[in-house]
Amino acid sequence: MKRILSVLIFSIFYAVALHAQTTAMGPAEKKLTDSLCSCITHLDQNKIHTKKEAMDAFMDCFTKQSDMLVEVTQEKNLSMEDNAAMHSLGVEIAKNLMNEKCAGFMQLAVKMAQKGDAGSEASSTEGKFKRIDNKGFNYIIVAGDDNQEKSFLWLEQFSGSENFMSNPASLAGKTLKIDWKEIEVYLPGSKGYYKVKEITGITVL
Repeated sequence: MKRILSVLIFSIFYAVALHAQTTAMGPAEKKLTDSLCSCITHLDQNKIHTKKEAMDAFMDCFTKQSDMLVEVTQEKNLSMEDNAAMHSLGVEIAKNLMNEKCAGFMQLAVKMAQKGDAGSEASSTEGKFKRIDNKGFNYIIVAGDDNQEKSFLWLEQFSGSENFMSNPASLAGKTLKIDWKEIEVYLPGSKGYYKVKEITGITVL
């Protein structure tokens, strides 16, 4: 159950980030949505400051509704062992909460969508720009002095992103300083979570 909830939480986080639109709910799904909203609304938001604290608080509320989650998967004929299905369900639940205008969730969502926590470790890498690979998301590829290629995920707007939107080929061979942070994302093609380096800023040197 903990693994399933983890899948749902990450899916909900990305649904919040993408401002996804909603669809109609079945009775079990409506019951779960209302119960989650009630639990979240009774949280002491003044004690929740970071993304991690927000996600932990949401996880706690979700855990309390685990029996209802089973009912929802039965209603939708989903397997709790199917990560892709659980990912889609997590996105749908987040859309439901937003559509229902759950005030507590809206407050929590702002904190869940923060760029990073105080404990997040930022890093930087320098290398010559090679190309942009599109694998569902864009990955900026650079190579060091040893010619070994490294990829960095372009997930959100970052400082310097405009340089890569119109004519990235003009930057070929130029040295870049890439600021990044490590995050864990769900890759549908691999049906699993993987750590990737998300770009937070790029400077052309």
